[in-house]
Amino acid sequence: MNLDQLVKQLQYVKHSDEQTNPTITSIEMDSREVQVGSLFVCIKGFTVDGHDYVDQAIANGASAILAEHEMQASVPVIVVNDTKRAMAILSNHFYDYPTTKLSLIGITGTNGKTTVTHLIEKVLNDMGELTGLIGTMYTKIGQQTFETKNTTPESLTLQKTFKQMVDQKVSTAIMEVSSHALHLGRVRGCDFNIAVFTNLTPDHLDYHETMEAYKFAKGLLFSQLGNTYNQPSKKIAILNDDDQATEEYKKMTAAQVVTYGINEKSDIRAKNIQMKAGGTSFTLTTPVGSTDVSLRLIGKFSVYNALAATAACLVQGIPLVNIKKSLESIQGVSGRFETVEAGQDFTVIVDYAHTPDSLENVLMTIKELAKGKIYCVVGCGGDRDRTKRPIMAQIAVKYADQTIFTSDNPRSEQPEAILIDMESGVKGENYTSIVDRREAIEYAINQAKENDVVLIAGKGHETYQIVGKNVFTFDDRAVARTIIEERI
Repeated sequence: MNLDQLVKQLQYVKHSDEQTNPTITSIEMDSREVQVGSLFVCIKGFTVDGHDYVDQAIANGASAILAEHEMQASVPVIVVNDTKRAMAILSNHFYDYPTTKLSLIGITGTNGKTTVTHLIEKVLNDMGELTGLIGTMYTKIGQQTFETKNTTPESLTLQKTFKQMVDQKVSTAIMEVSSHALHLGRVRGCDFNIAVFTNLTPDHLDYHETMEAYKFAKGLLFSQLGNTYNQPSKKIAILNDDDQATEEYKKMTAAQVVTYGINEKSDIRAKNIQMKAGGTSFTLTTPVGSTDVSLRLIGKFSVYNALAATAACLVQGIPLVNIKKSLESIQGVSGRFETVEAGQDFTVIVDYAHTPDSLENVLMTIKELAKGKIYCVVGCGGDRDRTKRPIMAQIAVKYADQTIFTSDNPRSEQPEAILIDMESGVKGENYTSIVDRREAIEYAINQAKENDVVLIAGKGHETYQIVGKNVFTFDDRAVARTIIEERI
């Protein structure tokens, strides 16, 4: 489409050259991706400012620039107050509003987002639906996977991805929606049909600063879920009845509310929960009937994830019998309570637990099932919320017989400084600090005896470690397997 067609979607813009009306063939926010015919959007990020790369974008073929201040350029410059907001509007229009052409499910919350998206995906795939998935681990369209830089990408990337999904006949897209993405406006223009809330526990306070601000950011997903009842597709908010934030989210949304939980009289509920080494069973009660479910997934948190997925699938019109069958067939999600088997007589579990609540949930589950000692290898990421470091340490020491503090992704921080922050919460307690993550894992595995459990927490599915500006190959599962094989 031409520039004028695109720009008329915006109110009150300044146009440096209204006589020139080039054809726009793509919208880009990275000057390195610009080609002939691109509209280059200048975005002010945390570390770089796109306005500094206008010359490079023009050299690569940009036909127009979207900026927040006037500038001299050889191509038309469109000036707006907020390029991120404008980018969401323009990318929606450019890709012809793709989320209005599929069913979009968004999942937000501190923990469980990745698992819930995969559970929903499994149910829908088993019903023969072609799905799309966007989240922490990757983006998927059908069975094709693509790398994802952020849990929830920028609005431009999202709309482009949704357009690809529509073109490939995807019927339902399932997306993790982070608090950062909501606060920074990345999902503006996304027409969600269903929004799911998992839970709210302390995390990302380096960014949000307070739990109230963090809760508000999550709540934006529900407040943006439509405000009328005459739309072609219903808008449903699915909320965890056992989480205190739910009462606030009920007030924030005009959508119909469906609740799930264990301790309350929820619409969708789990009763008679029983856990054992091979999985978790419970009675699932819903407005359309009850059934007994035997998950291969372990832990109370897995029950909550299954309830959230069940609720989303039920309101999508999936029969309860099909939901049960799919949930019972799921082996697990990569890096989530994933066991490493290499012929050893003790258990090694790798889990993404990187928040106090998720670490406590995993360790409580292990505590219920473990016949021997529990060893916990855990670290905290650099350049992230420092307030949770001593809390993570306290939880690890509370539930594990022996705790080994180590590096996670130190990024620009000194690993030793991160460990000092963790140790500040457990002075006088029984723990060992080993900076090198491989050495820490090796130490724990070599201590383990028959029936013991080694938990390696924090990185889960990640296959890298970030130290300074360098990214090294590091997979907890592969490292643990190698060490076990060397030992036996």
